Parts: sequence; structure tokens; C-alpha cells
Amino acid sequence: MSTPSEVTLVQLNWRKNLFVAWCGCFLTGVAFSLVMPFLPLYVELLGVSDPHALTLWSGAVFSVTFLFSAFASPFWGGLADRKGRKIMLLRSALGMAIVMMLMGMATSVWQFLALRALLGLLGGFVPNANALIATQVPRNKSGWALGWLSTGAVSGALIGPLIGGLLADSFGLRPVFFITAAVLFTCFIMTLLAVREVFVPVKKKDMLHARQVFTSLKNPRLVLALFVTTLIIQIATGSIAPILTLYVRELNGTTQNLAFIAGLIASVPGVAALISAPRLGKLGDRIGPERILIAMLLVSVLLLIPMSLVQNPWQLGILRFLLGAADGALLPAVQTLLIYNASNQVAGRIFSYNQSFRDIGNVTGPLMGALVSAHWGFRAVFVVTATIVLFNAIYSWRVLRRRPVLPEQTHE
Repeated sequence: MSTPSEVTLVQLNWRKNLFVAWCGCFLTGVAFSLVMPFLPLYVELLGVSDPHALTLWSGAVFSVTFLFSAFASPFWGGLADRKGRKIMLLRSALGMAIVMMLMGMATSVWQFLALRALLGLLGGFVPNANALIATQVPRNKSGWALGWLSTGAVSGALIGPLIGGLLADSFGLRPVFFITAAVLFTCFIMTLLAVREVFVPVKKKDMLHARQVFTSLKNPRLVLALFVTTLIIQIATGSIAPILTLYVRELNGTTQNLAFIAGLIASVPGVAALISAPRLGKLGDRIGPERILIAMLLVSVLLLIPMSLVQNPWQLGILRFLLGAADGALLPAVQTLLIYNASNQVAGRIFSYNQSFRDIGNVTGPLMGALVSAHWGFRAVFVVTATIVLFNAIYSWRVLRRRPVLPEQTHE
């Protein structure tokens, strides 16, 4: 059992834990995105040469990680509630480091696909980092802390492709996987040495079942609505990804500098989110995260619709930057509301369920975008996405207004 002095010490050290967790999320974001720019090239290196098959295999190895993560997250979340969040961070970082090293040794595309699936099964660093910080930080600072924490993975994902491309050009494709493994192992060592967690283990017989987890919540309907919001946020983000480069080419009217322009427009939302997330999170601590959530969903709708009407790439880039600033507040607001409505005993599972919805959105969004663009054109993707986000804003507003959520000043 933890003594009151130990609990007080951890409460005093939550800022250090937040900094270390941010670094871990940053390194994880870098590690995952390092290999993204050349996944199709690696699939080709493993023997897939037919263009049609290469497209299918590239899509499969990309999406299988999110698919398996969606199924694995609840299991790891339950284990985190029993054993602690720090050990889940260590398990995730070390497991992913080993899998990344094995990817660099793959000799067939089937091996690579299996390892990408295993990566999804062993992942979960970011949701467990969120759960760790959310259960330690004072509730009146949750929005700011989770907003700042979200910038770690975002900034890592932004810089990762650039570093990955440079490394692949300099050293070849396989060595990048070994470098990525080293980055993840660094994350493991840093977490092992620097993160402090006082955790009282819960016996397996005392663990709540999934149904009991939801009945223990202050507002189960609200929590379910927040899960749906996470799903739709990821669908909205992913729906544009498959068509962005092609849409930019259509707007640009030429292929000159296409890769640079498309890459720039793809990255600006992340830069905007990096700037806005902590600031809007802090504002949410003052005026309520539910107001930030609804306001930013509506702003997203108002920005998505004009994207279907733009006439040149720079108009699209400006709107994408503004959309990123709005999106930067959405997931931290959701996470803050989740922790307001869940006890520390079930926080790990609640965050893991939320991660599952996020992963399903990561798989569903690109598929939806591809199907809509194939039937109705690129511009229709933005209209359909705006309609879905608007539906979510209305649904969330109806659920949130029925029971106002007030942050507690201290943890349970």
C-alpha cells in the first residue's frame, strides 16, 4: 500500500512525469512516422512488383496496425488498471522496439504484414501516457496538461517523415527500422528511469467487468458520445488523406513542385495543432472543455465546406491550417471530459476504449474518402466529412447539455 507521503510526492512530481511522458509520446510519434514515407518502397523491396498488387499490399500493411490495435487496446487498458500505467508504457516501448528490429530483417511481404499486425497488438504508449497523466494531474489543469501532452505525438509525427526520408536516402530502407528500434528503446529507458508512479494493484477478482465499468461511470451516455466523437474526429482527419495529393494536383494544374506543395499542405494542420492545443486546453480549464469541444466541432464544419470550393492550393493550405488549429483542441477536450467522468480505478480501460474507437476511425476514414471520391469526386469528400462532423456536433451538444460537467479539484 502507498503511504500518504508517497502519494503527495507523486502529486508534486506530476510536472516531471508530464515532461517525460511528452518526450515518450514525441519519440513514439517519430518512430511510427519514420517508416511511413517509404512503406510502399519496402513492400516493393520484399518482392511485390505488380502496380495493382503493390497498392493493395501498401494499404494492407498500413491499416493492419490500427485494426489490431483497436482489438488489443481494451485488454491492455484492463491490465493497466490492474498493474499500473508505467509498466504498460515500458511494455509498449520495449515490445515495439523489438518488432521494429524484426521488420528490418523481414524477407517476405507476409512476414512484414504479420509484424505490422504485431506492432498494433503491442502498441498503446500514447493512450497509457494519457491515462497516467490524467490520473495524476490536478483536475483543474487537465485540459492544459492533456493538450500539451498531445503535442508530443503530433510534433513527432510531423518531423518523423522528414527524418525517415533523409535516413532512407542516406542509409537505405532496412537500416531505418533498426534506427527506429533504437529510438523506441531510448523511450523505454527514459520511462524506466524517470517516470514515478504510486499505484495500488487491483486483484483480478476485484476487477470490474466491461459492463460494470460503464455502470460505474457518472454519465455512461456521455462517455459513449465521447467515444463516438473520437471516432468521427479520426474519420474526418483520415478521409482527406488518400485524396489530398490528387486534389492538390487538380487545383495546381501542373505537376511542378507537386510533392513539395502537397507535403506542405499535409503538414500545416499538425503545425497549427501544435500551437493551439495547449492554449485551447488551458482555455477549456477556465470555461469548460465541453464548450471548447462543441465550438471547435462547429468551426471544423465551417472550414471543411469552403475546402470543397477552393480554386488554388494556397487557399486550401490556409483553410487546412485553421482546421488544424481547431482539431488540436478536440482530442484533448474529449480526454479531459473522459477523466472528469471516470474514476482512477477504470481510467486505463476508458482511455483504451477511446483508443480503439480512434483506431477504427483511422481505418474507416481513408476507406470512406476513397469511396466518396471514386463516386462523386474529390470535392464531395469535404462536403460528406463536414456533414458527419456537423451531426456529431449536434449529437454531442444534446448529450452534454443534459448534465453539465464540473471538474473536481482533486482526484478520488
